[in-house]
Amino acid sequence: MIAYLKGKLIHKEPTYVVLEVNGIGYQVSISLNTFSEIKDQEDLRLSTYMHVREDAHILFGFATDAEKQMFQYLISVNGVGPNTALVVLSYLPPNELRAAIVREDAGVLQAVKGIGGKTAQRIILELKDKLRKDPSLEDTEKPGLVRNTMRHEALTALMTLGITRGAAEKSVDTVLKKSGNTISLEELVKQALKNA
Repeated sequence: MIAYLKGKLIHKEPTYVVLEVNGIGYQVSISLNTFSEIKDQEDLRLSTYMHVREDAHILFGFATDAEKQMFQYLISVNGVGPNTALVVLSYLPPNELRAAIVREDAGVLQAVKGIGGKTAQRIILELKDKLRKDPSLEDTEKPGLVRNTMRHEALTALMTLGITRGAAEKSVDTVLKKSGNTISLEELVKQALKNA
């Protein structure tokens, strides 16, 4: 098992990075959360999880150990595969996900694309007690970081679509003010587009 990779960031996309370690380029799948954390660092260390299938060996990378730990909790749930876990972690950082599961808030989980009512209930049922007993996931992130990251991602998306920075900022800030931290990045962009 490869526990982590430390090397030079060669290429970065919202869903994966290519990391060169001792002359070998590793393609590592990442969440949007990790994508925004790593910014444009040249030298990078990612905690990793290797998923082995019959037809592929896939590396998943995480900016923090807390995110990797939450990923491992999620894939331990029957019916939640690595790709689904990565989508969940793209919508919710580890501390917010933990809080939602512990308070049994299925609505927060169902806001994630691809997570239906049954899957949300299964995640809560199988993980709530484990997460209550695991103090290492509490408050692992700075509170304003998630909101600022989401705001930045939304602004980038809107400007790519041709909206001026000033109009994009005004629209995104209006939506964030109304919704707080309960909105997904996708929904934020959609609503901001309507207001722009």
